Amino acid sequence: MEATELVLQTMRDAGEPLNAGKIAAASGLDRKVVDKAMAELKRSGAIVSPIRCKWEPANK
Repeated sequence: MEATELVLQTMRDAGEPLNAGKIAAASGLDRKVVDKAMAELKRSGAIVSPIRCKWEPANK
């Protein structure tokens, strides 16, 4: 599974907005990999930030 897909799946499974640190801990990915995947997801509009510094999938 690609890092972006794993980040999205981790967000969906959590059911609440998460920050990058919690996504890294829950997915087992390195924090730098999570940051890079989240940057790509932000650019594509796949994730949104309902709360400052926390993110969730745009289409839950």
